[in-house]
Amino acid sequence: MMNFISLLDQQARTRPEKLALRADGQDWSYAALAEASRCAATVLQAQGLRQGDRVGLLCLNTPGFVFALFGAWRLGAAVVPINHKLQAPEVAYILRHCGSRLCIVDGTRASLIAAVQAELQPAAELRWLSTASAAEGVGFFDELLAQATPCGDEHGHPAPDALAEILYTSGTTGQPKGCLHSHANVFHAALCTAAATSLSPMERTLIAMPIWHSSPLNNWFLGTLLMGGTAVLMREYAPREFLQTLERERISFTFGAPIAFLAPLAVVPDVASYDFSAIRLWTYGGGPLGAELVRKLAQAYRSDRFMQVYGMTESGPLGSMLYPEEALTKPGSIGRSAIPGVELELRRQDGSPCGPGEVGEICLRSAAMMQGYLNSPEATAAVLDEQGWYRSGDLARMDEDGYLYIVDRLKDMIVTGGENVYSKEVEDVLCTYPDVQDVAVIGRPHPEWGETVVAVLTLKPGKLLDQEALREFMAPQLARYKIPRLFEFRDTLPRTATGKLLKHMLRGSASSH
Repeated sequence: MMNFISLLDQQARTRPEKLALRADGQDWSYAALAEASRCAATVLQAQGLRQGDRVGLLCLNTPGFVFALFGAWRLGAAVVPINHKLQAPEVAYILRHCGSRLCIVDGTRASLIAAVQAELQPAAELRWLSTASAAEGVGFFDELLAQATPCGDEHGHPAPDALAEILYTSGTTGQPKGCLHSHANVFHAALCTAAATSLSPMERTLIAMPIWHSSPLNNWFLGTLLMGGTAVLMREYAPREFLQTLERERISFTFGAPIAFLAPLAVVPDVASYDFSAIRLWTYGGGPLGAELVRKLAQAYRSDRFMQVYGMTESGPLGSMLYPEEALTKPGSIGRSAIPGVELELRRQDGSPCGPGEVGEICLRSAAMMQGYLNSPEATAAVLDEQGWYRSGDLARMDEDGYLYIVDRLKDMIVTGGENVYSKEVEDVLCTYPDVQDVAVIGRPHPEWGETVVAVLTLKPGKLLDQEALREFMAPQLARYKIPRLFEFRDTLPRTATGKLLKHMLRGSASSH
């Protein structure tokens, strides 16, 4: 099988009346979802989409995204999910880079079309569909779907090695790169996480994080459909609505960045009044949680079933996991167990395996691993070797029990006077200072030391900070060479739309204030 069109059609035959999708107040059984995907294929084909083409999906968590996804796959086209928070130049870069022939835009972002089109001029013909009412040169996707006749099986089903999706990275070191995933890659990403988290036909999974992200899409949405469960889509995350949906829909499984679980505790005073008894597993990714935060979540949600997953867009995303029963005994760890179907090694610079106490680079291999970066053979060769191992760029330390702890990004490690300084270690200390709101630690070239440590800070409103007081605060916690020589204070730090720090924008501009 190895593709989700075959899988969807099989589910439609074996469990036609089972609820597959709930979104925007509407329900689709597996049979109805399969038919909607056939109607979407008819619409997309009428727009000129053909096998091998790429279609941009600039959508929120909506039925339109799902229909377009499966409709494109029925035609043998690849989908390019796009962050709906991006601005016109960023969207234009992705559409131009991937060679998209068609872009489907959420109605709330339809005003972006003219600005993107202006950025693309002169450009090859690009057609647009919107989930809002039609405008000049823009078709009304929802209306076209309602009028369409379902396609047959004349297009066949995608081959396992055919391109399924191009997922763009966040671009934290420059322009975003397009990760190429085949249908087999996507299928394995869903299969492995379904096995790791015991997804079942009884599952009711809440997709509250943006579905254009690799994990909500490949792991949890497709993983749920793979097992015959029900996926419930929140159009866009909001703390109170998140809690209401968990309770109302009797959700059994959900995934979020840590902030998705923490935010309600700050803005929803009656969290304790909600019923979360149906939830068997709260899964989070995007960063480990310390013991204090795990306890805080456990108390607030009356559950000890919080599991961390580690991975990245390139890997499917597949990597490692920290099981709920390990969260308090190994706080801050990303786990020691690779997700089933994934090989994980911690390697020294020479490629040999690390032992306990050593810091090395996390390397991963699995059938979900990307084929490479679009139009970037050099970048691909830098991270993927001939045996299929991916160099993550994440530096981690292994403890005596084999558990891994992220210490830094390889490119963010600072070498000063021959000593290695892990920026995350310094950032973690600075974040505990009461007046500090946000921080980035970077290295700047130094004629004698190689690099010098620089901290770029934002302060809480109305706060002023004395650099010497800050150094005194850090002195008992860090070796002297790790304490920043320079501090810069800013109103905000540059971040991507998904919240990742853009340290490359700080390295050339940091200066002492």
